[in-house]
Amino acid sequence: MEALDEPVLGWTVVLRRQPVHLVEGRPQGGYTDSYELICCDCGDDPELDYRDVPTDLQQIRGPYTVSAGITAYGQHVRLPIHVANLTWQPTAYADGTTG
Repeated sequence: MEALDEPVLGWTVVLRRQPVHLVEGRPQGGYTDSYELICCDCGDDPELDYRDVPTDLQQIRGPYTVSAGITAYGQHVRLPIHVANLTWQPTAYADGTTG
């Protein structure tokens, strides 16, 4: 199996259930009732346990309830670091025009 250097499927920000503990990037002991926000653009690594990331990334990670996590996700992806990475493409309509 080949290790990937980039996030799978091109994601850079994700809200996920917080594992009880991560060992070698894999959940151990199940999951908590909390959620965490992982942002690779901010330097976070989804394979690291919450306790192993710096405090500034712990603040981004949470933990959150699901509703607070959704709100935090929406706020986080609007930060300038993410907005600068957006690429806009014109909408293509069935009649061949764009808008």
